[in-house]
Amino acid sequence: MEAGRGPPLLLVHDYLSSRVAWEDVLPLLTDRFHVIAPDLPGFGESEKPPPSRYRYDFAAFAESLVDLVAAMGLVRPSVCGHAMGGAVALTLAATHSHLVEKLILVNPLIYPPRPDLLARVANIPLVGPLAFKQLLGRTVFRSRFLTHRGSGPRGVRARRLDHLFDLFDAPAAREAAYATMNAILDTRPLTASVPRITTPTLVVWGRANRSYSVEHGRRLARELGGSRFEVLDCGPSPAEERPDAFANAVTSFLIDGTGQ
Repeated sequence: MEAGRGPPLLLVHDYLSSRVAWEDVLPLLTDRFHVIAPDLPGFGESEKPPPSRYRYDFAAFAESLVDLVAAMGLVRPSVCGHAMGGAVALTLAATHSHLVEKLILVNPLIYPPRPDLLARVANIPLVGPLAFKQLLGRTVFRSRFLTHRGSGPRGVRARRLDHLFDLFDAPAAREAAYATMNAILDTRPLTASVPRITTPTLVVWGRANRSYSVEHGRRLARELGGSRFEVLDCGPSPAEERPDAFANAVTSFLIDGTGQ
């Protein structure tokens, strides 16, 4: 997904999601920015190499973004990542700071996650991998999102989740998702890399995020050396739940001088 003119802005989606997660906010950003919203390897409509050929961890996803930036000829894009995508964006800024103009972390997966229903099912010995890769159905898949996201038009949300499940419901996609889930449970490399971030950063947090409280966001903002911190009245997906407020926060941060 690519649209708009202006400074480049790269949007990185969450686990089990795709570029469609940015559809509501995209029209609000393209007046000021050249927005690029890719599908990470293994998700959406992207290539899904077997785990033997692709690691499906934060570092591998970050290197894929490096390749994308080079292929598109982007000059120091700002990078906005949601949840798992926030962890990927932070990894990119930690390892290739010269490529990133500004950083936006939206309810990022930085601290050790609490296993959700999908992770608990998948980690049942012997049965778990089989259930995740072959038996996991639409209802359980949708529950991961609907449990925490009560805002937004119900019809639009349901159609989007059905689309995401259809993309997930293929052997190669399930293999990629399972490999990713196992890789992202270990966030220790991320936590260790936070003090190395020198890129001006905005941390956006949903007040009703049930997985991580606002205090987690404040902690991250402090550890990032006083980055800007915005709290929105929504759950864990501000771009979908409060697209106008989210777009205003992002635009203000990117257009300001340092964002600090």
